[in-house]
Amino acid sequence: MSKRRSTMTAAIVAAIATALTLGMASSALATEHHPTGEYAVFKQCPLSNSATTQCLYAQTEKGKFIVGTTTVPIEKTITLQGGIHESESGQEFIGAENGETLSKTPQTVPGGLTDIVNCKEIKNFLERIACELFFETGPLGVTATTELAAPASHIGINVGNLVEEEGTALSLPVKVHLENLFLGSGCYIGSNSKPIVLPLTTGTTSPPEPNKPISGKSGHIGFNSAFTIATITGNELVNNSFAAPEAEGCGGGLSELIDPVVDAKLGLPSAAGHNTAVLAGTLKEGIATAVKASE
Repeated sequence: MSKRRSTMTAAIVAAIATALTLGMASSALATEHHPTGEYAVFKQCPLSNSATTQCLYAQTEKGKFIVGTTTVPIEKTITLQGGIHESESGQEFIGAENGETLSKTPQTVPGGLTDIVNCKEIKNFLERIACELFFETGPLGVTATTELAAPASHIGINVGNLVEEEGTALSLPVKVHLENLFLGSGCYIGSNSKPIVLPLTTGTTSPPEPNKPISGKSGHIGFNSAFTIATITGNELVNNSFAAPEAEGCGGGLSELIDPVVDAKLGLPSAAGHNTAVLAGTLKEGIATAVKASE
C-alpha cells in the first residue's frame, strides 16, 4: 500500500514537473479568463497572478460537521477553488480570481430552532420571554453555512500529504454562520478573530478524549491524456481534534440574551475532542500553463 501511494505521488510530481518545463505563463492584464474544454472547471483559477503554477477545484459532496451536541450533515456541494504556488519551500494557496474561494453553501440544521432551543428549559424569566418572542413564532428552519474566517492565503494545502494519507492535507480557518429570520444575519460560531481551524487529513487522527481516532482516505487518482490534469475521486478528509468557541451575534439586539441560549443547547464552547468534521468528495488539480493555453 505504501509503495502504491509513493508511486501515485511521484506520478503527480512528474506530471507537474514536465508541464512546468514548458515555461511559466506571463502575468495577464485581464482579470477574467475563459478556459475551455476539460479545463473549463478552472475558470476561477487565479491565472492573472504570475505565481500560480497549479489550478485547484475541489468539491465536498457529502460528510458532516459535529459541533458540540449538534450534527449537521453535508447534503449540498461545497466548492473550494483557487490556485497553488509550488516552490522549494512547499505549496502556497492563492484565492479564486473572483474572490469566491470557498462557496457559501447553506446546510440544513436538522430540527431547526425547535431542536436547538427549548424555551421552557430556561429558568431566567427575561431570557425565557426573549426566547419565546424569537423562537416560538414564525419560520423555524435554520441553516448552517461554513465560511472562510481569514484571507485565502491562510489556507494550508499539501497534495502530497493527501495522496500519502499522512499529515495535514488541507487546513481551513472557518466560521459557521447560523441563519434564520429570528437569529438574524450576524449569528456565528467562530469569527475572524476566533476562527475554527480545521487541520484536515486523509490519514488517521489522534484526538484528545473522549473522541477516538478516525481515518480518512486518499481516494483514486486519474490523469487526462496530456497529464495536465490530475483528478482524485472518493477522497475523504477528516479531523476530530478542533475546538469550537461560543456563538456570537444571535438575535440581533438581544444577542446578550440569545447567545447563552444557543450556547447551552449546542454545547458551546466545545473543547477539542468533542467535535468532528468529515468532508468527502472530488479534487481536480491542473497545470496553470495548460489551463491558460486552452483559452
